Order: sequence, then structure tokens, then C-alpha cells
Amino acid sequence: MKEIKAYVRDQMRDATIDAIGELPGGPSVIWTPVRAFGHPKDDGPAQRVERTKLEIVVPDDRVEEVVDCILRHARTGEGHVGDGDIYITDLQAAIKIHSGERGG
Repeated sequence: MKEIKAYVRDQMRDATIDAIGELPGGPSVIWTPVRAFGHPKDDGPAQRVERTKLEIVVPDDRVEEVVDCILRHARTGEGHVGDGDIYITDLQAAIKIHSGERGG
């Protein structure tokens, strides 16, 4: 299993989440408003920006499908600096609190 974290522009959040939900057997998405602080690509002064963090857990064979969906729906137009980032990490375990069930 993999965890996908995507940091997207707030105005692209709903369209991206809706698109993920329309995938066959679409995975659950957790979203959290976040604030970031960083330098733009041109090394200008640091700026504070507001983004939405999406967290999605998927089986290994669905990673590319979900990432492609995020790229299609979170990008503004032809793409602009600040559209966001996607990070993919291995997930060691998943456990349901209500049942103790382990696995995907």
C-alpha cells in the first residue's frame, strides 16, 4: 500500500476530490487546510500560501491512476508555479480502530 499526499491550490480542491471520487472504486480522501511558507521558483522573497493537503491510501497498483487524476484536475490551465506537489510513501500498515482489522 502507498500513501499519496498532494498539496493543491484551495480553488482546485473540490474538482480534484470529485474526480478522485469518480474513479471506479474511488478511494477515500482526507483533506486538511494547510498554510505553507516558502520561496517561489524565481528565488523571490518567501511567501505564505494557503493550500489543501489531500491524503489518500491506495494499493500499489492504483498509485499511477490516482496520481494522474490529481495531475489532471489540480493543475491550473497549462500549469503554473504554486499548483502544488505530490508525495508518495510506502505504508507499513493500516489498522481499523473499530475492529482491529489489519491490511488494505
